[in-house]
Amino acid sequence: MSHVLHVLIEPGFFSSSPVRLALAIGGLVASVAAVVGVFTVIRGQAFAGEALGDIGATGGASAYLAGVPALFGFVGFSVAAAGAMELIGIQRVRGRDLATGIVLGAGFGIAALLLYLGTTYDNTSGATVTILFGAIFDLTSPDLPLVLGFGLIVLVTLAVLYRPLMLASISPELAAARGVRVRLVGAAYLISMAVAVALSAVTIGAILSTALLVGPAAAALRLTTRPGRAIATAAVIGVASTWLGVLLAYDSYDWTVKHDRAWPASFFIVTVVLAVYLIAGWFSQSIRRGRSLSA
Repeated sequence: MSHVLHVLIEPGFFSSSPVRLALAIGGLVASVAAVVGVFTVIRGQAFAGEALGDIGATGGASAYLAGVPALFGFVGFSVAAAGAMELIGIQRVRGRDLATGIVLGAGFGIAALLLYLGTTYDNTSGATVTILFGAIFDLTSPDLPLVLGFGLIVLVTLAVLYRPLMLASISPELAAARGVRVRLVGAAYLISMAVAVALSAVTIGAILSTALLVGPAAAALRLTTRPGRAIATAAVIGVASTWLGVLLAYDSYDWTVKHDRAWPASFFIVTVVLAVYLIAGWFSQSIRRGRSLSA
């Protein structure tokens, strides 16, 4: 067993400060994204999550230009985009794609300008790759309390809104009939999703941030239909996928000739999430097939 672990885990993995920080922040972000992601899948708002992640690139670029932590830019622009979607009409099912598309197009245009300015007029070498695809090993100690604070805000909000949000997600008409302020609850959820996507963007980049939001949740809902159990399962899948991705990225230093450059952690994390989703689908189909044969 020790020999197997020695092969899988390269020396210095647990003693490396960047690795420990990546594991801590990555685990926190994956947990928050998984909780929000279950509601995202149930409500059918994966496209909105993708749009908020892509728009986060605008915030990341503006943060680099302003010289402030990228997380503030990701959160600020994602929340602003969520508010714009709500005002345009994302609370109505037929208006969701329209509102998302309009805001996404505007966000991409601004992001293109800011990224251009960052690469031509400012000394932000590598900023574009970091913003779009993440750099989890480049996170610093001050990022940890920021991620923890934003994550707690999201989790507390969802805990308070759990019952009305779940009812509004399953049946908005029934929720309205029972006195739930569906639009207000939906707006609070949308802002929570924006923050969760922004946190994901800090770890695996704006373009890939939806992978942590939707992937673990979709895999969990393939395994169970109970919301509480799905949330717990999604959190476990998200954290395990992130930690395994960090481990593989660290090990990849030895996969190159010069041993001085690792493969992107975001690539491994997204690949593991996809693999788990496919395995969960195969497992759920096998269970249903077995039940049908026994019946």
